[in-house]
Amino acid sequence: MTNKRWSELSSGQRRGIVFSSVVQVALLVAALVDIWRRPGEEIRGTKRMWALAAFVNFVGPISYFAFGRRRVTTSFDKPHDLCEFSPCTCS
Repeated sequence: MTNKRWSELSSGQRRGIVFSSVVQVALLVAALVDIWRRPGEEIRGTKRMWALAAFVNFVGPISYFAFGRRRVTTSFDKPHDLCEFSPCTCS
């Protein structure tokens, strides 16, 4: 397989390259913004490690979103806090 110049590629090949490049950059930016804004306690590992991993094509950002973020659980102060929003028989 020989290297082709951009002008030698078909329009479908050009569109595919541009589309995958846009998706790659969008994933990278989304991952980096999320890493920057998210508190360190909500990230598995260090922010620096995930920021570096995000630069690995497609795999890095997808890995961060799949495995790098901790799920945040919210707890209510009292067990009956939802009673004011839904009909229930609270005491």
